[in-house]
Amino acid sequence: MASAKVDPTQAAVAPVTAAAAETGKQVPIPISGRDRVYTADQTSNTVSVIDPSTNRTLGTIALGAQRLGASFSPQYLENTGVHGLAYTRDHKRLGVVSVTSNTVTVIDTATNKVLNQTDVGRAAHEGTFTADGKEFWVANRGRDTVTISDAEHGGVLANLPVGAGPSKVLLSPDGKLAYVNHIKLAEITVIDVAARKVVDHITGLGSTFSSDQAISPDGKELWASHKSFGKISVVDLVNRKVTTVLETGPDTNHPAFADTGKGSFAYLTVGGLDKTVVYRRTASGVPEVVTEIPNNGHAPHGIWASGDSTRVYVGLEKSDKVDVIDTATNKVTNTIGVGQEPQALVYVPDAAPAGSAPGLGKQGLGGTPENVDTVLPNGRPGDPMRPGNKGRVLEATVRQVSGLDMIQLQARELEPTTTYQAFSVDRWGRRTPLVSFTTDASGSAPQVLAFADFQGRRIAIESQGKATQQTLAQAVSKSSHHGSGGSSGSDAPDGRVETADLLYCDCC
Repeated sequence: MASAKVDPTQAAVAPVTAAAAETGKQVPIPISGRDRVYTADQTSNTVSVIDPSTNRTLGTIALGAQRLGASFSPQYLENTGVHGLAYTRDHKRLGVVSVTSNTVTVIDTATNKVLNQTDVGRAAHEGTFTADGKEFWVANRGRDTVTISDAEHGGVLANLPVGAGPSKVLLSPDGKLAYVNHIKLAEITVIDVAARKVVDHITGLGSTFSSDQAISPDGKELWASHKSFGKISVVDLVNRKVTTVLETGPDTNHPAFADTGKGSFAYLTVGGLDKTVVYRRTASGVPEVVTEIPNNGHAPHGIWASGDSTRVYVGLEKSDKVDVIDTATNKVTNTIGVGQEPQALVYVPDAAPAGSAPGLGKQGLGGTPENVDTVLPNGRPGDPMRPGNKGRVLEATVRQVSGLDMIQLQARELEPTTTYQAFSVDRWGRRTPLVSFTTDASGSAPQVLAFADFQGRRIAIESQGKATQQTLAQAVSKSSHHGSGGSSGSDAPDGRVETADLLYCDCC
């Protein structure tokens, strides 16, 4: 498709004022060659850099080796599991969270150079810079803490206990309060930033496992997504209470906001339906569905609006691409290739000199993941999208990683607490075992990984019967270790630790 043309008349209508700048609220910044879109690419361990004025990927910042390969060496020194993103309010620095190496990397947006790096808590997930840009606060799912790091020089300043399974940290527009969602608590924890003290708990969310959250530009609402349960909790931050819980669909991922001349809207990625759903915010606090936008690829995940809200950018986790949505028409106008398995996505206005792309490489670019057909134990296909917003029963994505193929399976509504064997099936119907996995109590397996030279045409699964107590104990142990609500990769019945176990992440 042709590059998007920016119409300045479609820009958001909020005035540029000193008060807005002081509180950190967004003001309209028309799309230009100085802007950048970044994606955190979990499999290629890169950050992709896009110029939104041309819809062209400029290159990638490599923060580690691609999965497998050198990353298993005891001498490996780089990052693994590039996953979370945030940027300073002056748009000069980017914060990158790697979930497997448990690191926060700070990057200069003008030069693409790493400024510093800090080792933080176990299963660090998503974080944010303080308003002055001097600190980076990151949630540690595996340590029940928020690590406060020195964003200017690197190093840990403090660890703040916040409750079980913290997932993401956000700041209020004025920077005075921090909000933390959780994967093990149905609440939002409120922190006084200056005092570094928990001051409140907003309870009554729709469920636990809140993987992501976003705050509206006016600072009045927080939307917390519940990926494993297909819901969004809408929180009134003024009165600190939940106003509604929306049933949104399987793999409800990231929310983002766009204020345009037509109103204030929330855009929500629903990975299991390959859709981005648009809601209109209302005075009652109960949003209204405007439309559903089919994405040009699989598993929409990270999402962010441009500085003027004329475009919304959506990362496609299982297609290694980014969709560009025109907010005037709510249609996808362009699709851009990025690194492997994009997770978080941010749009940073005025991030770099126009036309500049120093220090960028090509790691992770150019590959095309294949979403292959699947077959259920009853012989029926598992990959067609089911009616009623139920998503697929069994989906499989294959992509090349370091000379091998990474086979990623996701299952819904199979038999609960049951062990399955997955097979690669070639053109002649011959089967080769790939990996075994165990479903959780709801029959789900959020992410199963295997690594092999995949020569098949499709993937079939067979039931191995109800899981044994030993297998269930392993699954629960992995679930607790990784902060997952479900099965965690390749569950070896004999207790072996497999490659997939070491690389598992129930993506946010």
